[in-house]
Amino acid sequence: MQTITKSASDLVAEAEAEIAAFTPAEVQQRMIGDNPPVMIDIRDIRELSASGRISGAVHAPRGMLEFWVDPESPYHRDVFSNHDSFVLFCAAGWRSALATKTLQNMGMTGLAHMTGGFTAWVEAGLPVDKEKSAR
Repeated sequence: MQTITKSASDLVAEAEAEIAAFTPAEVQQRMIGDNPPVMIDIRDIRELSASGRISGAVHAPRGMLEFWVDPESPYHRDVFSNHDSFVLFCAAGWRSALATKTLQNMGMTGLAHMTGGFTAWVEAGLPVDKEKSAR
């Protein structure tokens, strides 16, 4: 039988202690500026279909994120090479905290995650695109 010495919550807390984080309201303010961050939605495609998305956010599924970021990977996506700042989010902010820490460990800078994720965005009454398509 396996013994787990760290919980998923422990890992999220450790990541959150080492990464930048913004509330949904802070993210929205940053999106208004001259050099807005690229919003990276790491939720599963089924989550996007069920609950909508933040307009303009790039969908980068959590399972492929490291490969899309790595310029040496055959799966690399140019969006990660062509911009200086990114805000990652998921449904509740747990996966995005871990993903942000992982990308930071890969050497990326200009990273943050959105606390509370898409759920907090919706609860704050911020705009949601209910269109079924995702980029």
